[in-house]
Amino acid sequence: MRIMGLDVGDKTIGIAVSDALGWTAQGVETIRRTNIKADLRRLEELVKEKEVHKMIVGLPKNMNGTLGPQGEKVLEFVERLKKRFNTLEIILWDERLTTVAAERTLISADVRREKRKQVIDMVAATYILQGYLDGHNTK
Repeated sequence: MRIMGLDVGDKTIGIAVSDALGWTAQGVETIRRTNIKADLRRLEELVKEKEVHKMIVGLPKNMNGTLGPQGEKVLEFVERLKKRFNTLEIILWDERLTTVAAERTLISADVRREKRKQVIDMVAATYILQGYLDGHNTK
């Protein structure tokens, strides 16, 4: 069984999945959001295909730890996830600076701006999931 990481935004959802042992995170895809039903349907397909048993959802917080408007939107999305995937454990994970780290990684790899825009959320989801895996595997 695998763990899925999500970076939820207004326009896209970045998705990463762990290896079977739960040691490493790999980017899977970026969903272009159209409506909540389509978003959840695609996630359901991936959950089945990848045999996911747990989801880690990045929760965007302000640097002082408070939630802003995007954090509130993510919490609303998580409520929809919990209803749709009531057998999965869904965990919120502090995602501060993951997009910044993803952007820096892509720039240092000399990825063009247009391509970065297409994959940044998937890379951020990989950072979110890897952060969870690293923290979980050291306990």
